Order: sequence, then structure tokens, then C-alpha cells
Amino acid sequence: MGVGQVSGEAAPQRVPWRMPGPTGLGTGAAAVHRTVGTPPVYTHRSWGDGSAPPLYVPAVERIDAALGAEVDARLRVWGAGLGFRDDELDAMAAAGFGRLAMLTHPDTDDPEALLTAAKLNAAWWAADDYYADDTSLGAVPELLPPRLALAMSAMDPPPFTGDFTPPLEEALADDLVLRMLRSATEHLAARGSAAQVQRVCYSTFAMFVSWSAYAAWRETDKRPPAWEYLSARQHDSFYTSMTLVDAVGGYEVPAELYYQERVRHALFQAGTASVMLNDLFSVAKDAADEKPVCNMVLLVAADRDCSVEAATEAVVELHNDLVRGFQAAHAELSAVPSPQLQWFLRGVRAWMGGGFEWHATNARYRTE
Repeated sequence: MGVGQVSGEAAPQRVPWRMPGPTGLGTGAAAVHRTVGTPPVYTHRSWGDGSAPPLYVPAVERIDAALGAEVDARLRVWGAGLGFRDDELDAMAAAGFGRLAMLTHPDTDDPEALLTAAKLNAAWWAADDYYADDTSLGAVPELLPPRLALAMSAMDPPPFTGDFTPPLEEALADDLVLRMLRSATEHLAARGSAAQVQRVCYSTFAMFVSWSAYAAWRETDKRPPAWEYLSARQHDSFYTSMTLVDAVGGYEVPAELYYQERVRHALFQAGTASVMLNDLFSVAKDAADEKPVCNMVLLVAADRDCSVEAATEAVVELHNDLVRGFQAAHAELSAVPSPQLQWFLRGVRAWMGGGFEWHATNARYRTE
């Protein structure tokens, strides 16, 4: 498939600029290095079969196949410990969540730090596939809300409630996805601060609300207009994955900066752009489900009564506008005198470039 000018398995690549000795570290996380200095270029990259307009994305900052393989190997050990069958272990290995962590978090070479992101992304994807999206894997729209309620308890355990707690614990232990979510959150808690853990939990729970909307649309055979889907999608985006940037990198953005409106706006631009990219790569898979899931391309095509090709062009334009919006916001926020915020924004930019590379080289999104 056409993936632009960056090869899928090149020798390790790294931008040649770092800051030694960072300050303001969060608890437990190992700070290996920080990337600072001249920013990498944004570039247009071809994708899919090359017939659609190119996507405007930050250049990928690191491709290190050996590091990604090491994280995937540790992820396999984790999955085996949680009770994965061999075929489930193989499916997780094929997804390449260790490679995703390597590509999207280039400010650390520590496999254990990267494993934090790999575990949580694997757990989020499993919940999405098994609970929300893929009917062949057991996703049932009417069962999604109660499943997600248990998922919240797996990530953010409620207090002891006497005789009512043992049945909850039994339910959490009896479901592989719930075991993944609990274990991945515990891994994060061992490396990051309590504030970082809760930031991840509550961005996840906001994402779950959007999933419930999708389930209602599927169950009632309602096709939402594209604007309504996009409204939900902005809280179900790769913003959730990006909340891990500082925890994986070994520092913490102060809450009064992280939740500042203009910072949050920039992060939502980045997360929404990246999830529009996911919709673009997922069109064929989403359309093939016996209960087709919501996808921005398919909804734009229905709204405008146009071809999938024309709708694809519109979503590419939306994606590119969002990326340029983040780029402009990042430039404006560069004046804020906070090293932690600057590291984080550069990390988000790196996540976007690495996220494209992962989609473009992942068998899950190939249609040939």
C-alpha cells in the first residue's frame, strides 16, 4: 500500500535534538530523554492505494523495529498471564500495539514505560472490538452500556460494599477485557501519578459515553447525520491515547495547564484528526460488518448523497484542517513558559506522526 516516503521497517530513526535532565517528573516513570529544538516537518503522505488525496501529518520521529518488537514480546507475556488463548495472543501480536507505542512515544527508549501505552491501547482496542464494534467477536449493541459500566469499575475500583462486592469482583475476574483494563490501569498507577491515572480513567469514561451513542444508533438502525457523529467522535478519539504522553515520558503536565481551554482545544484537534485518519483507513472494514458501524466517510456519503470517493476527499480535507489547527495552536502555545507543557505538545505532535505510520503499515487496515 502507498505510505508516502517513509519505509515501514527502516533502521532506527531519531530526530537529533534532546534535552538532558528534565525537571518536574511524575512519580515512578523513567525519563529517558526529551525531544526539543527544531521541530520536525509536517508533510503530505499518500495512503491506502494512493488514489485519495494525501494526508497532512507530522513526520514520524522514530522507527525502531527492535524496540517495538521488545515491547510486543513483553505484551505477549502480559497477555499470557491474563489467560489469553494462543489464538488471542497471536491476534494481539499481529495488531502490533508494542509497535504503536514505539512509534507514538519517541521521547523514551524504556520498554517498560512504552509497555504502559501498549497495555492500555490493547485494552481499549479489545473493548472496542469485543464490546462495541465487531459483531463477529461478540459485540452486541444492547449489551454495551452494562458492559461499559463494569469496565469503569475495572479501571477505577469502587469502595468495598460488603456482600455486594464479591459478585462484582467475580464478574471483573471472569471477563478477559475487564482483566486487561484493570491490569493496564494498575501498570499505569505504578509508574504515573494519581492525577495522571484519573485523567486517563475519565477520558476513557467520556469515550464510553460516545460508544453508547453508537450502540443506540446501531440497535435502532438510525443513521446519525455526520455532524452528530463527529460531535460524539471528538470525545471518542485518540485524545484518550494521547493523555498518556507525559506519564510514558516520565513527567507530568500541571493540571492547571493541562485543562486550560486553549490547551485542551489543541489536544482535541490532534485527537480528532487522528481518529478521522482511523475512519479513513477503516472504511472497508466498517462497511463490511453485518451491522455497519458509524464511520465519518460513510455518513458524509449518505448525508451528501455522494460517492464514497467524494466523501473520502471531504474527510481528508477535514483531517488536514484539524492538523493545521493543531499546528497553529502549538505555535501559539510555544510562548507558555512551562517545560512540561512544551514536552507534552511535542509528544502529541509525535503521536500524530507515529499514529499515521502505524495505520499505514498495519495489516488490520489493509484492503488488498
